[in-house]
Amino acid sequence: MHDHPTFTGPVHPSLRAIEMVAFDLDGTLIDSVPDLAHAIDCMLEQEGLAALGEARVRDFVGNGSRVLVERALAAHGLATDNLARVEQAHQSFLAHYAADPSSRTRLYPGVRECLEGLRQAGIPLVLITNKPEAFIEPLLSHFALSEHFALALGGDSLPTRKPDPAPLLFAAERLGVLPRQALMVGDSRHDIAAGRAAGFRTLAVPYGYNHGEPISRSHPDYLVDSLAELVVAG
Repeated sequence: MHDHPTFTGPVHPSLRAIEMVAFDLDGTLIDSVPDLAHAIDCMLEQEGLAALGEARVRDFVGNGSRVLVERALAAHGLATDNLARVEQAHQSFLAHYAADPSSRTRLYPGVRECLEGLRQAGIPLVLITNKPEAFIEPLLSHFALSEHFALALGGDSLPTRKPDPAPLLFAAERLGVLPRQALMVGDSRHDIAAGRAAGFRTLAVPYGYNHGEPISRSHPDYLVDSLAELVVAG
């Protein structure tokens, strides 16, 4: 549906006949756990609770900020059905994270090469994350990645979030691309489930946040060690 230039070199099989690539953010493009964990620990300290540390928080990431907070409270044996307390803790976490969302966060190796290569090839890129929308642009700007994405959707941009396929289908419709012409790239079972449900092709990276479970168990169509493999001949 779009007349895109083609790669001059070998193309990764995941990209054949693809007209749009959708990327997850946390655990796929960036390792944001150090900053998320710091904000969680600041929230816990404010609640009079002990810090959990980066290693514990790493397995809690992937379903949005509220679920992250609920898991941190549950790790201290606190019931998460006290909505007022969860909301108070959530707002505390958001405030701490907003104060410094990027100083400890790092781009994964191969990400910049991948995004630049795909953009040079004329393939539209979109970002579909469960992170609140307010944090997307500050992070993309920090890493000078904003210009690569035609559209960015956060976990609160639409009524539903991944693993629901709605954000993926919204992006495809917005860009005038059929689902079978789109590729979903992520690190968690929620990315793969959303991609499959939307009719997208799926590609996973093994280094992100998948609740301690190998992403291969989700049976993505493709698995790469580095996103650079999408644009660099192996």
